[in-house]
Amino acid sequence: MKPSSPLRRRLVLGLLAAPLAAHGSEDPTAGLARWGSGTFRRFGFLVYEATLWASGEDPRRPPLALRLTYKRNIAGKAIAEASVKEMRQLGIPDDERLRRWGEQMERIFPDVGPEDHITGLHLPQGARFFHNGRLIGSVGDPAFAEAFFAIWLDPRTSAPELRAALLRRG
Repeated sequence: MKPSSPLRRRLVLGLLAAPLAAHGSEDPTAGLARWGSGTFRRFGFLVYEATLWASGEDPRRPPLALRLTYKRNIAGKAIAEASVKEMRQLGIPDDERLRRWGEQMERIFPDVGPEDHITGLHLPQGARFFHNGRLIGSVGDPAFAEAFFAIWLDPRTSAPELRAALLRRG
């Protein structure tokens, strides 16, 4: 086989791309223990099922992963807007910070349909997001990660029944 043959070029490019492909589809729950799960309903309609994974004995401390499996069509922009609204209700008063975080989430979150899932991975240095198992983006801000996951895990959440279900080890 000649050094510049198309077959050799494809092989070399494939080998170079393999680590990137593996990174993009990593399992965000690897090394974490499954905790609880529950459902979120709005106006009686099932919106998503949620499942929490965590390490250690406190499932509210990173690293942790939260997977939302959607049951309806929802625009990514609507997911970002709802997240900002929930963070504001939990006491984030900084409108400029919330605006910036909202823009970042709008760029990350795709439109979803029934059975699509978005998994958020909360790490000490920020958050990473996966859509159907594929890395779609990250926010390298620990304050963002704290505020985002507080939507489900803070005692003041707007969905206390879901919080209780997530924190119930099962």
